[in-house]
Amino acid sequence: MHRSGRASRRAIVDTATIRRVVLLLAVGVLLAAPGCSREERDRDDGTTTMSEAPDREGRWRVAKDWLERGGLSDEQRAEIERLQTLGYVGGVNPAPPETGVTVHAPERTHDGLNFYTSGHSPVAILMDMGGNVLHTWEYGFSDVWPDRKYPDPPDAAERWRRAHLFENGDVLAIFEGVGLIKIDKDSRLLWEYSGGAHHDLEVMDDGTIYVLTRDAHLIPRINESQPILEDSITLLDGNGNELHRFSVLEAFENSEYSSVLERMERSGDIFHTNTVEVLDRSLGDELPGFRAGNLLICLRELSVIAVIDPEREVVVWALSGNWKALHQPTLLENGNIMIFDNKGSDGMSRIVEFNPATLEVAWIYRGEPPIPLFSPSCGSNQRLPNGNTLITESDNGRAIEVTPGRETVWEYWNPERAGEMREFIATIFEMIRLPEGFPTDWARGK
Repeated sequence: MHRSGRASRRAIVDTATIRRVVLLLAVGVLLAAPGCSREERDRDDGTTTMSEAPDREGRWRVAKDWLERGGLSDEQRAEIERLQTLGYVGGVNPAPPETGVTVHAPERTHDGLNFYTSGHSPVAILMDMGGNVLHTWEYGFSDVWPDRKYPDPPDAAERWRRAHLFENGDVLAIFEGVGLIKIDKDSRLLWEYSGGAHHDLEVMDDGTIYVLTRDAHLIPRINESQPILEDSITLLDGNGNELHRFSVLEAFENSEYSSVLERMERSGDIFHTNTVEVLDRSLGDELPGFRAGNLLICLRELSVIAVIDPEREVVVWALSGNWKALHQPTLLENGNIMIFDNKGSDGMSRIVEFNPATLEVAWIYRGEPPIPLFSPSCGSNQRLPNGNTLITESDNGRAIEVTPGRETVWEYWNPERAGEMREFIATIFEMIRLPEGFPTDWARGK
C-alpha cells in the first residue's frame, strides 16, 4: 500500500511504532537464544549462526584451494578457513507486516530509480519509486566457480554483498570474500576475478576498478602463530585483470598514523575494511591529504576512517571519533563527511555528517522517536541532490529517504521473506538512487 504526506504518516504511526517495538524485542530474543555461546551470538562482523537463520540462509565459505599453503599446522589452517568464511547471513531479523513501498511523498522526494542487492539470492534489482521492479540480474556462485567446494550449506555464498550498475546494463557483483564477477544486462557472465574481493568497489571513468580484497595468512611480525585477515586495495582493468594491489596494513605501518595499530587485535579480522571511495576533488591546504585521486577507507574493527595516497601506498590522514563499527564514509559536495555509525549511539545506529577539518557535527539522524535506527552490521547512506538522505538500514531489510529535518518521505521494506511463517526479512545490503538521466532503455524494453 502506498501512502504519502504528513497526514497519512501520522495515521499509521501508532501501529507502525508498536510493530517496530515488537520487532526490536524479537531481535533481542533471537540474539539471546539458548544453546549459543557469546561468540556464536555476537560475532565481530555482526553475523549470526545458522541455528538462528532460516534454512535458505548461510555464511560464506572458503574454497579449499585457498588453503593449500605449506608449513601450516592443522590449527592454523582451520583458523585461516574460519577467517575466510567471515561474511553475512542473508537475513535473520523478524519481518514486519509491511512490504514494498509504505511511505511515499512524491513532492518531497528526489525522484529516481533505485538499485539494490538483497540477501535472499545472488541478485540485484532495479525498481522505481513505487516499488515496481524494472529489471533484475542474477548469477549463482556455483555457475561461476563450479569446481570450488564449500562446506555445507551449499548455498552459503549465494548472495552479492555489493554491486555496481553500468549505463549499458552490465553489472559488477561481489561474492563476499571470494571474488568479483561482471555480467551483462541479460545476466550472462562476461568475466570473473577470484582474488578475495569483499565489501566495496568503485569504477572509474576509464574503466579501472578499485576493489577491496583480502587474504588470510600468517604475518610473523604481527603474530607468529595465529593467522590474520589482511585487507588490500586492488586495481583491475575493465576486463577483470589485476593491475596492482597493496596492503592496507602496510599503508598504515609506513605512515605517521602507525600509532592507530596499537589498538589492533593481533589475530583474526584485524581491520574489516568495508569502504573504498576515490576522492574526486581536493579540500585545499587545510586538509592536504584530501586530494583528488586519494582513497577514503573505513576500518570497522578500529572504528577509524582514513585517506590513503595510492601512489605512495601510505595513509595521509586518519581519524577516530565517538562512533563504533561504522560503515560507508563518503565525502559530500559541501566538503563534509557522512558515515553510517552502526553502534555509536548508545549501542544503536545513526547517520553522522561532520566537517573533517574542524570536526564540527553538521547533522545527525538517529531514527524516528521512540524507535531508533538500528543495523548492527552493514548499512549505507547517500546524500541526494535535493538535500535528502537515502539510508539503508540493512539488517532490518529497510531503506528510507529522510529530509534535512529528519522526516521520512519514502520507505521501502524488502518483500523477500523466509521461514515457515515468512517471519524473516532478507537483508538489503545497499540501496542507491541512480543519477538523474541514467540510461535504462535496455531495462524498459525500448
